[in-house]
Amino acid sequence: MRMQVPRVLSRTQRVALPGQTRNDAGGFAYPLEPRQQLERFLILGTEGGTYYVSEQRLTLENVKAVLELLYQEPAYVLERTATISEQGRAYKNDPALFVLALALASGRDAIRTLALEAMPRIVRTGTHLFTFVDYLTQLRGWGRAVRRAVAHWYQARDLRELAYQVTKYRQRYGWAHRDLLRLAHPKADTAERNALYRYILTREVSANLPAEVGAYLEAVERLNAPDLPLPEAARLIRDYALPREVVPTHLLTSAEVWNALLPAMPMTALIRNLATMTRVGLLTPDSEATHFVVAQLTDRARLRQARVHPLQVLAALVTYERGRGGRGSGVWEPVPAIVRALNGAFYATFENVAPTGKRLVLALDISGSMSWGNVGGIMGLTPRIASAALALVTLNAEQEAHVVGFSHQLMPLKLKPDMPLERAVKYLERLPFGATDCALPMLWALERGVAADAFVIYTDSETWYGEVHPVEALRMYREATGIPARLVVVGMLANPFSIADPNDAGMLDVVGFDPNTPSAIAEFVRGNL
Repeated sequence: MRMQVPRVLSRTQRVALPGQTRNDAGGFAYPLEPRQQLERFLILGTEGGTYYVSEQRLTLENVKAVLELLYQEPAYVLERTATISEQGRAYKNDPALFVLALALASGRDAIRTLALEAMPRIVRTGTHLFTFVDYLTQLRGWGRAVRRAVAHWYQARDLRELAYQVTKYRQRYGWAHRDLLRLAHPKADTAERNALYRYILTREVSANLPAEVGAYLEAVERLNAPDLPLPEAARLIRDYALPREVVPTHLLTSAEVWNALLPAMPMTALIRNLATMTRVGLLTPDSEATHFVVAQLTDRARLRQARVHPLQVLAALVTYERGRGGRGSGVWEPVPAIVRALNGAFYATFENVAPTGKRLVLALDISGSMSWGNVGGIMGLTPRIASAALALVTLNAEQEAHVVGFSHQLMPLKLKPDMPLERAVKYLERLPFGATDCALPMLWALERGVAADAFVIYTDSETWYGEVHPVEALRMYREATGIPARLVVVGMLANPFSIADPNDAGMLDVVGFDPNTPSAIAEFVRGNL
């Protein structure tokens, strides 16, 4: 049944409501609270910028917001940063490392103390250490406290773990472990640790090393010897569980070498190298390696234990199913079983989402601005593509949900609960672009007589086109239908805007591609948040 849409006063989204500020598209939206902005920055990053804002400007805006909050609530900022980093809620750890570097460069002793306490929780691997040091060096020089903190990173690890870290992550951004040792001067507390530090500086394997560590390092050095026979290389990799990063490039064209790497390969590395293993001929429709990979990808417990992020799986799926690299990195024939396993792995990386039993309208912003920027810093993964995948997570959990797309006009979308992710992505990519009117889902539901307990809108909040503000459209819907409908705004980029009114308890702003997002949406729709 169609309802009569109330007549709207002559107002457009280019006129501000109380509490709104101008967004980058020229319309008006609500500024995010500082804590919300921190969360978006940590989880989504700023790589690629947005349709309206360059990456550099978006980064500077986020840095300014983070610094202001850091000076006001340093304990909150550093605890939240460490928690999000530890829990694997962000696809990349780089924003957390940058916040840590900002805190150490703040010039305030109290903030630096909190940052040094949080550092072991955020800087966990060799590549984290190099990234952190690079950020910090650009912001300030090396003080005594920073030297102690870097030295502690080396001192705190047992020798087997440290040997693994310094061989797997040898250098990055022009830094190598020998550079950091010379700057930090960690004092070895045993002859064994001193021998490992000497290896880092000289690549000499000393007899003073524990047997297991010495054998591991000997295997690494032997693997890099010229003219090493392929079977011997595979044996060394298998016997000593050597990581891919220590394998010389010329050996990585061999299926035999990849087969040796596979059993001990970390889950994240496995997902990242699916295309390569297919291209070299290891992964074929009926190979034992394929059965092994499928078993790993469908092991929900292992995915959780490895803290595999949904964006990592989505990026792998989109690339793998395409059958060609984005930067000339070869072609391959996708194995259907692996494509299916990646589909399942994507859903498994989110918290379990129980059905709400509510009537939902899932509304995807398909305007031109959503085709710009990289969600999570992943090249080619636009907010438009990412929102489709994220909406499918909720759609698969719900019994009653309409799915629509909007720009300056609205259209029902042909997304179904059982739709493969790669098909949904291709479908969304083909839809036409347009201007942005985030009020359309509520106006459409009002006009068509669609009963909805909640509207879930996936957007960058760069709304500007319509005559009615989104919050006005929601209130019109509530008044006309008598339904206390809720609004969830899923932010897909780290800009500082939301269409959700922070003073309305029936509206919620969440960060897209936080693994907790679908469950947070469900809890709010049920009225538990």
